[in-house]
Amino acid sequence: MAAAAEQSAEQFRGQARLPGFAAPRRYDLRLAPDLDGCAFAGSVDVSVDVTAPTRFLVLNAAELEVAPGGVQFKPHGAEQELLPAEVTNVPEDEILIIRFNEVLPVGEGTLVIAFKGTLNDKMHGFYRSVYELNGEKKNMAVTQFEPADARRCFPCWDEPSFKAIFKITLEVPSETVALSNMPVVEEKVNGPIKAVYFQETPIMSTYLVAVIVGMFDYVEAFTTDGTSVRVYTQVGKSAQGKFALEVAVKTLVLFKEYFAVPYPLPKMDMIAIPDFASGAMENYGLVTYRETALLFDEKHSAAANKQRVAVVVAHELAHQWFGNLVTMEWWTHLWLNEGFATWVSYLAADNFFPEWNVWTQFLEESTTGFKLDALAGSHPIEVDVNHVDEIDEIFDAISYRKGAAVIRMLQSYLGAETFQKSLAAYIEKFAYSNAKTEDLWAALEEGSGEPVKTLMHSWTKQQGYPVVNVKLKDGKLEMEQTQFLSSGAEGVGQWVVPITLCCCSYSRQEKFLFNGKQEDFNLSGLVECQKKDDFWIKLNVNQTGFYRVSYDEELASRLRYAIEANKLSAADRYGVLDDTYALCMAGKQKLVSLLHLIAAYKDETEYTVLAHVIDTSLSIVEMVAVAAPEGLGKLKKFLIDFLEPFAQRIGWDAKSGEGHLDALLRGTLLTALAELGHEATINEAVRRFNVFVEDRETPLLPPDVRKAAYVALMQTVNKSNRAGYESLLKIYKETDLSQEKVRILGSLASCPDPDVVRDTLDFMLSPEVRNQDSIFLLRGVGAAGHEVAWTWLKEKWDYISDTFSGTLLTYFVSTTVSPLRTDEMGDDAEEFFKSRTKANIARTVRQSIERVRINAKWVESTRAEANLGNVLKEISHDH
Repeated sequence: MAAAAEQSAEQFRGQARLPGFAAPRRYDLRLAPDLDGCAFAGSVDVSVDVTAPTRFLVLNAAELEVAPGGVQFKPHGAEQELLPAEVTNVPEDEILIIRFNEVLPVGEGTLVIAFKGTLNDKMHGFYRSVYELNGEKKNMAVTQFEPADARRCFPCWDEPSFKAIFKITLEVPSETVALSNMPVVEEKVNGPIKAVYFQETPIMSTYLVAVIVGMFDYVEAFTTDGTSVRVYTQVGKSAQGKFALEVAVKTLVLFKEYFAVPYPLPKMDMIAIPDFASGAMENYGLVTYRETALLFDEKHSAAANKQRVAVVVAHELAHQWFGNLVTMEWWTHLWLNEGFATWVSYLAADNFFPEWNVWTQFLEESTTGFKLDALAGSHPIEVDVNHVDEIDEIFDAISYRKGAAVIRMLQSYLGAETFQKSLAAYIEKFAYSNAKTEDLWAALEEGSGEPVKTLMHSWTKQQGYPVVNVKLKDGKLEMEQTQFLSSGAEGVGQWVVPITLCCCSYSRQEKFLFNGKQEDFNLSGLVECQKKDDFWIKLNVNQTGFYRVSYDEELASRLRYAIEANKLSAADRYGVLDDTYALCMAGKQKLVSLLHLIAAYKDETEYTVLAHVIDTSLSIVEMVAVAAPEGLGKLKKFLIDFLEPFAQRIGWDAKSGEGHLDALLRGTLLTALAELGHEATINEAVRRFNVFVEDRETPLLPPDVRKAAYVALMQTVNKSNRAGYESLLKIYKETDLSQEKVRILGSLASCPDPDVVRDTLDFMLSPEVRNQDSIFLLRGVGAAGHEVAWTWLKEKWDYISDTFSGTLLTYFVSTTVSPLRTDEMGDDAEEFFKSRTKANIARTVRQSIERVRINAKWVESTRAEANLGNVLKEISHDH
């Protein structure tokens, strides 16, 4: 750092991080929100530790009005405060540069700043959410500060490593409920306004500070340690908070044991917010959620909703230790927070609900990570963040899902007990401070004696993952690893791969690290095993590794046999299908062999595996519709014949003694049959729906099959017959349950008529739909709607890019562009975004266009399969 005399304001502009010559120790923050006027005023006294001589203080502020006369600095022990010579707001860097004429003395001092701001409607910073109370629309004030939006509420050192203590005071309307991270110490009512004083927080990062003001009800319970746990809801909805409350109490107890550290705060509040951009946010002691991720209505929520609530609650509470108590040093290490919390939320759910088989369902998380990471435009788990605009885009499937999958791979390699003990040591060592990825590896290496750092660097420092090619030759297993890319191109990555394999049975397993390019492996038991008629070999046992496997023709047909004979675990049946599908899309295997493999799952019993067969099948249908439309009817017939026996077994109505997974399967199966145009399913759905329209309490349409019925109904709608569409909209407008609204939104755009799809997209931008919920409608666009949606996005782009921000905006791009399937469309998207790409969507645009190119290539390679027509004829029994 240059001497104080040579400092100039210029040197602080355009930097990724704040300078280190001053750090906050404590904030005394006062906020007075005006809910009707959508504004707020505030002041903050920050105890600042000046560690090197400086004439400047530089901190973050964005969209705040700071009066030049409202800033002063008083060194501790000094008689007089210093007034700044100049206060400069730099909007492009979101910083406040305060220049003094004299050099500030080294040591502590208090910086006082008065400020004003707007309660925005963008769902970040200090914002307003709209709710209804006794039929009247009202505003509540809510904060969402992660990753870098505390600066929109008060001037602060808004980086995770600048941890401090917060003392918060709110001035709010007397009748409202005011919440923050800590319990209330006292309230002073003064007519229509009350001052609410909160207990001081422990030392923490700015992005975890939270403040909420509005009208709420709550339900409460206590952990065995006496920690109060509450779920706050809109007035009248508190009964829907009971399930989350039960899960939270159990989770706090489980994690106290798992991390070997008690939950550090005196209370845990969880609250449902009507307008909320992500799923939930782990603010210390005051976790905010979308209503769909926290509320559960015994009568109107589906089994899938119940599972989502349990997993999200466990995810957010894991962060209270991993993230809040020990915090990443900088956003490069975001994956540590998110990947870990994702992984451990499954650990918790499995603990409380073993009958859900969540570790098999976890494979769906891995698959989402695999899909993104097979793009050339992916990124390493650890990503250098050079500007705050780049942070939003790394809240993606790499940080969360691949992150969780590599943690699971490491845990299964080191063993559960070693992993847990080392983790507890890590938490204890870094409590109330910050850590980097390396710190976790060091703790695990010390606890296990394994080369964790070397092993994990290959997974976090480089993007992508390997496919291990396996051949059997003269009793030897020949293995080769290459980077897997969905485009079929060869990548240059190389990994240290923890290989697990089993041979003919799960009792015969081998484990080793494969870190070369090629290796021949002598299997001791292989020779006798190979003589058997029912010989098979499976790598990546139970899919705990983050890699794909490609088997030679002989080994692949052996595995197909093992699936038919029910010799493989559910996770391995899932894995064989997932790898084959990915290899087929990349042009490394024929579509024909994938279709034969699907047929081998005719006796599948596990929900997650069958759901994956269904997903894969629907994706093949979309591709064949473009590649070989003349064969589409036969393909659909084959898939309907394949799924019908399952549907007949499970039916529309729940049977006694059924479990959670049957309920999930019923919905998935019937929705798929409706999308494939299966007449019997559609007719039955419409019959039940018509009863439901007349009587919302009918047992004929329970929540688990509603989505299926709505999708089926939309298959009967077209431009000239819109009755079904209108009746769904009516239900949408009448329900106040977010989960029901989301179910309907997710069905509307599945209509095969492009004109109707267009209308649903326009409806999505109307005031009837909360901005946060647009993603559900976009996700539901059916095969017939992709091109319409793309044309629509281009027309509405200016409005959309002004209205939406962060992950919601990137979602518009990825869901609309990615499904396109021709090179012309890819060129069109490239041309369109050329002049419209800002830093906050650049990565998403690149990835989405790459997906279009991959789709187009798959279409081409399918067209080139000579015997496709005959195979479709043969499998659809169409002689």
